[in-house]
Amino acid sequence: MIRAFLKEYQSWYFTYISLILLYLLVFGLYHLPLPFFYIASLISMTLLLLISFWKYWCFKEKIKLLQEFIYVKELGDLQSPTELVYQAIIQKILSQHSDDLLNEKKKQQNMEAIIKLWTHQMKVPLAALSFMGQTGHIEELELQKQTYKIQNHINQLLSYMKFSQSNDDFRFEEIELNQVVKEILKDMRFLCISKNISVDLQGNWLLKSDKKWLTFALSQVIDNAIKYTRESGTIKIEIAQGSIKIQDSGIGILKEDLPRLFDEGFTGFNGHEHQKATGLGLFMTKEVLDKLNLQIAMTSQVDQGTEVLISKKER
Repeated sequence: MIRAFLKEYQSWYFTYISLILLYLLVFGLYHLPLPFFYIASLISMTLLLLISFWKYWCFKEKIKLLQEFIYVKELGDLQSPTELVYQAIIQKILSQHSDDLLNEKKKQQNMEAIIKLWTHQMKVPLAALSFMGQTGHIEELELQKQTYKIQNHINQLLSYMKFSQSNDDFRFEEIELNQVVKEILKDMRFLCISKNISVDLQGNWLLKSDKKWLTFALSQVIDNAIKYTRESGTIKIEIAQGSIKIQDSGIGILKEDLPRLFDEGFTGFNGHEHQKATGLGLFMTKEVLDKLNLQIAMTSQVDQGTEVLISKKER
């Protein structure tokens, strides 16, 4: 099976090796620092391995379905009523398998599209780090900012892959939401400092939830609030028993984009500026919150800001 997979996708690996050799040649010709080449190679190799594992799993499932399909077709003509009943059952199962195969193909296409956008988005922080290395002008705040972007992008993709394959990875416990938000803001403090953004946090909410996934969901919302808030702006986070409201003074979202913000792969326009993104953050946020029995609503006005409300689902 592995040999068949490698044969199916051999062009990927030949292309990857060719690009690595080409980059090595460029670094050698221009006498660029090799450590940056090693870092870029390590990151790209890690991504290739992650994508390869995902593609191999899809490939194996597809081959399994095709083998079952071939076996059914070789049964020949059936005559007796009992055989006809079995044939009808087999055809029904086969039809279900065909639907499953189409769904897997759609998932694979979605993953490929997301990875393509995600790879494009990763180029920005990597290019910034490369520029700092080449010029020797390294600012600690900017270095932290770009490193965080890389970590956040990788976390998004890994969480998406994990969540799409398993929906039962939840461990519920008593949580103080105020403390969770403080930990998130601590990790993002340099993003606020770089834009001189002030954050006002008030209130608390004791709830039973999964801390890891709730932290992921809130991180996406708060990261967006910081990202789209202008210099010297403000972000208000009001927590009550049963809800949390995150309000920013950012560029806002177009009215026609609001209904589709939580769709998979939707990037849309923020204000008048097109933001190239994977379309994973808010999609994953809603999917996770649904599993945590929470709901999310968003209101916004262009050039005024955005308000996100997360609350308990109404029974």
